Amino acid sequence: MQTRDFGRLGPISALTLGGGGIAGVWGRTDRAEAVATVRAAIDGGITMLDLAPSYGVDAESERAAGEALRGHAADHVLVTSKVQVPDDEGDFAGRIGRSLRASLDRIGRAHLDLFVLHTQLRPRDGGEPLSDKIGWPQYEDEVVPELERLRQAGLIRAWGITAVGHPDSVLAALRKAPRPDAAQVIINPLDMSGDMWPWGDVPTANDEIRRTANDNDIAVIAIRAVAAGSLTSALDRAVAPDHPAAVDFARAEPFRKLAAEMGETPASLAHRYALSTPGVATVVLGVKNRAELAECLAAEARGPLTPDELAAVTR
Repeated sequence: MQTRDFGRLGPISALTLGGGGIAGVWGRTDRAEAVATVRAAIDGGITMLDLAPSYGVDAESERAAGEALRGHAADHVLVTSKVQVPDDEGDFAGRIGRSLRASLDRIGRAHLDLFVLHTQLRPRDGGEPLSDKIGWPQYEDEVVPELERLRQAGLIRAWGITAVGHPDSVLAALRKAPRPDAAQVIINPLDMSGDMWPWGDVPTANDEIRRTANDNDIAVIAIRAVAAGSLTSALDRAVAPDHPAAVDFARAEPFRKLAAEMGETPASLAHRYALSTPGVATVVLGVKNRAELAECLAAEARGPLTPDELAAVTR
């Protein structure tokens, strides 16, 4: 598998195994299959796992990954996890520290390679109150100093943000030192943010966010490559017709037709698109079993899309 530069963390695999799929977020799986999928990913050349306490019941992604890593040759595998600190609860440093310690216990590691703020940033001017988001003053004055302290203490090697907050705050975070080491950015052929986008009619700025991260030497982690399943052959979980995933799936019918014309599955084409996007350090997979993993490994092995193929997807 191709490796790419990840800044402070050095080279990592072009694909990262995400924790949502193995925790049952994107359709049903079980612990045995999740463990087998993690081990197959490592054997297939993947060198980073992207986990979170919120993935699955009782932090299932971290528990499954911890079980998979024990007894498997995986010292070279980097582990990412996340923390949520909405600003309606206070005690940011305390909550960050407690979340980190719990994650390390479940995973069975002494440190995290990357610790990501999983809470979306509210607009810098405050905007409408959203209790599950975090304000700019709290991010700048309390969260960033604590993440820097944890890095200096050796409990984390690097930290990052989920760059699906309000665009003006995300762009400010990428430009203002101390900057995150990584940003998780939505990258897919139809620029679908789905149910991750709470900002109403505010336009997404994913391309600008990706370019700004690149300009500031911040590693870009591509997420939502298949738009929560909307860019696959079929949604594999029950959702209401007006759910963002169902709406996006219907909207993506021309993309599925194009994939068929190109001799690709929609998921394969979507992953190759993300891998072909300039400045992407790694693409997170939402797979939940070894069959889905194999499809993605094969897509990566086919290499980047040609300029003509990229142009066809854009059209």
